[in-house]
Amino acid sequence: MGAMHLLLLTLSLLSLSTNAHNITEILSPFPEYKLFNSYLSQTKLDGEINSRETVTVLALNNAAMSSLAAKHPLSVIKNALSLHVLLDYYDGAKLHQISDGTTTSTTLYQTTGNAPGNLGSVNITDLKGGKVGFGSAVPGSPLDSSYTKEVKKMPYSISVIEISNPIIAPGILTAPTGSANITAMLDKAGCKTFAALLGSTGVEKVFETAAAKALTVFAPSDEAFKAAGVPDLSKLTNAELVALLQYHALPSYSPFGSLKTTKDPISTLATNGAGKFDLTVATSGDEVTLKTGVGSSRVASTVTDAPPLCIFTVDSLLLPEELFGKAPSPAPGPATATSPAPAVSTPTPSPATAPSPVFSPPAPPMESPEGSPSEGPSQSEESKSDKAAADVNTPALCKALLTVSASVVVSVFLA
Repeated sequence: MGAMHLLLLTLSLLSLSTNAHNITEILSPFPEYKLFNSYLSQTKLDGEINSRETVTVLALNNAAMSSLAAKHPLSVIKNALSLHVLLDYYDGAKLHQISDGTTTSTTLYQTTGNAPGNLGSVNITDLKGGKVGFGSAVPGSPLDSSYTKEVKKMPYSISVIEISNPIIAPGILTAPTGSANITAMLDKAGCKTFAALLGSTGVEKVFETAAAKALTVFAPSDEAFKAAGVPDLSKLTNAELVALLQYHALPSYSPFGSLKTTKDPISTLATNGAGKFDLTVATSGDEVTLKTGVGSSRVASTVTDAPPLCIFTVDSLLLPEELFGKAPSPAPGPATATSPAPAVSTPTPSPATAPSPVFSPPAPPMESPEGSPSEGPSQSEESKSDKAAADVNTPALCKALLTVSASVVVSVFLA
């Protein structure tokens, strides 16, 4: 029982470690952060926050959040809010214990690859009179925001603290001009073969239409098309090639943080009544792998993450079961040759219930043809003697065996 209790405790601790916090649930009881909480969900930053082991969220109340949200598209809001998620733990006490009175903390915005230098970092300074100021870490940036209060803390997993105003880094509120050119971005990311196939089949227009609402693309690199084992795509019909290309996209906005927390199979643009065409996601640390049932592919890099569009590169071509069948099962081991059964044999009990070998009657030997050259005279006489003894004693031995076995069972039961 002790071992069982230890196992259950270990599983409980593992469960707690993999589901340490949920920012949506933490903020739900506080109506003053309703707008901030809503935008964390819309931008999928909630998934990024929940996937981090140690994090500090700089929450904005409804008035402060509305001043940011009213003027900018969702992609800009996501960048700005990413700057409000520190990849370290700070609560009220720690803010007043900063070494030398000032420090720089990395944020989620720094992990996007769109923040050169220290654009994705935040300056935290313990000011006179117990006030703590926040601002961009870019030299010359003002400390426009200040610490207000603690909201929730779970040392040293997550801390939520309120600040007075949004933190604005230089250029972070600049929206991209014009509509997203998917094929141009794919060409620049080293996915020219994939981009060319999108254009030649007309799937490019399908992607552009979907991107206006929500789209996630998994683009194989040019090297992926040259890898060993890649099927000859020229043998596919046009309809099959279109399905293959659409299999590399989701009709939803699913950034990296959302993929990391995905448990159920996900539908693709190729999903229809004739086939599932779905993907499953496996996560190991900060690595995400897509599985098709035929093979798997690692999500290598983020080309763009601008809601409602997200584009990733992947290491391998995604091959759906509906077009290429299931992955082959492991080959069975070599068959073991079966020896002919003896003319007379005693049934062997299963290992779980077999009695000790000391109680088992000897199995009758195989009879050799009379006058066999390999059998010496003494051996022949001994075999005849053993056979006669077996013929006489087998019923008695069986009876004795049953008696002893019953006695052992009773003894074990009473003990």
